[in-house]
Amino acid sequence: MGYLAIKNLSKSFQNNKVLDRINLDIEKGTFLSLLGPSGCGKTTTLRLIAGFERQDEGTINIGGNMIDRLPPYKRNIGLVFQNYALFPHMTVSQNIAYGLEQRNFTKGEIKKEVSKALEMVQLTGYENRKPRQLSGGQQQRVALARALVIKPSLLLLDESLSALDKKLRVDMQIELRQIQKNIGITTLFVTHDQEEAMTLSDQIAVMKDGKIIQIDTPQKIYEKPINTFVASFIGQSNFFYGKIKDHLQFELQNGQSFLLPHGDYSLNKGQDCIISIRPEKIRMDRNRPSHPHIQGKVKFITYVGNLSMYLIEALGLEIRVQNQNHNDGVPFEINDEIFLSWDSGNQSILFE
Repeated sequence: MGYLAIKNLSKSFQNNKVLDRINLDIEKGTFLSLLGPSGCGKTTTLRLIAGFERQDEGTINIGGNMIDRLPPYKRNIGLVFQNYALFPHMTVSQNIAYGLEQRNFTKGEIKKEVSKALEMVQLTGYENRKPRQLSGGQQQRVALARALVIKPSLLLLDESLSALDKKLRVDMQIELRQIQKNIGITTLFVTHDQEEAMTLSDQIAVMKDGKIIQIDTPQKIYEKPINTFVASFIGQSNFFYGKIKDHLQFELQNGQSFLLPHGDYSLNKGQDCIISIRPEKIRMDRNRPSHPHIQGKVKFITYVGNLSMYLIEALGLEIRVQNQNHNDGVPFEINDEIFLSWDSGNQSILFE
């Protein structure tokens, strides 16, 4: 059993099942992101772990201790909210010290621990400022210091970076990950931002309709999604719906067909399936290649600095392709006839 072990956790609100027997088993020091659309059960999971809601069934175990029946203040969990929930009338030091005061630490111990926490989040010298005198990123650091100063068994982050602008958000992702790694605290992070989850996490649990659909490392979630929902929620993907007609020949639902790249396929002839391929995994050539390919025409181009996104019309479909831009700029133009191909190791074969 892992450091954080959740078994068959379920919760309903007025006959609406928000969580449906979810299971988690993660090792100490892991940074796990709960990722999914609004209403999938991410925040409810966090609230159940924190003790703000009571589950209908299932168990929650942290470090070998069952915490199901404990009130929130006895669970020793650090929590950072989306809006930080800092006390506006208190200074930075007073905000950070609050949890220690509630635990009856001495004044000397509080002063020492607050000083260490300020240094950890790089806010030494800000002790006497009020929250209104801080930037959004500084407020986020104070909230993080307040959560960590009590030395919690588990850190819960509820969309705690979402209020920041993009540049500051990226900077705080790096800082948060460095702090988490340095102190080695097990962390559960709720987000609907797939890029943020990929950046921060050791593992990602993709949720939908109160269930965990897939849990794995960011790389495996992205490269080998279990179904079309995961593939489309984590980045972009092209989906080819159809079936294997003959060896390496794939017949689309619209009747068109193309040859799959050479590889080891364990599919039966006539078996329905979905070929998923990421836009950046597809090669574009002006000249017809000797290996299996698809012929198409460039219909639209979006220039985004280091990348160009292409919309290709081929086989009665619209196929998205992403190419790195080099010194010569965008290499293709609208209405160019081109050839698309990819390697079998870069595609996923899905069944839903």
